[in-house]
Amino acid sequence: MKPDPGTYALILKCDSIASVLVGHLGEINLRPGYYIYIGSAFGPGGVRGRVSRHLREHKSKHWHIDHLHEHTSPIGVWCSYEPKHLEHLWAQALYEASGFSPIQGFGCSDCKCYSHLFHTPTNPDFDSFAYIVGGTIETWKI
Repeated sequence: MKPDPGTYALILKCDSIASVLVGHLGEINLRPGYYIYIGSAFGPGGVRGRVSRHLREHKSKHWHIDHLHEHTSPIGVWCSYEPKHLEHLWAQALYEASGFSPIQGFGCSDCKCYSHLFHTPTNPDFDSFAYIVGGTIETWKI
């Protein structure tokens, strides 16, 4: 993963049912399966820096995604180093795609998207994701 600015999709696996308090968003219920969190990293450290922070064991809970750490396991990252913010397009593409359930309000308190977190019962397929969002995307296993 590069320290360049870009957009990323963090792939998480959840093995059990859990209820999680997520800041002002309130309580959300996680269920077994996979979650895709869409984010962007246009500040210092780029995609590598932001994803590395998400993966750290001990950190302050600044973003909604930080609250899921205890209940999910990261398994991969899909990212684009395009110079424009693609997170809203990616979130909308998953919102419209079949097989993904959005978690209303998650990760999008600073935009008009319905969600930036999506659940799917089966392991998400990189090729399908790349097809629906378009562009050049790299994949990283964790």
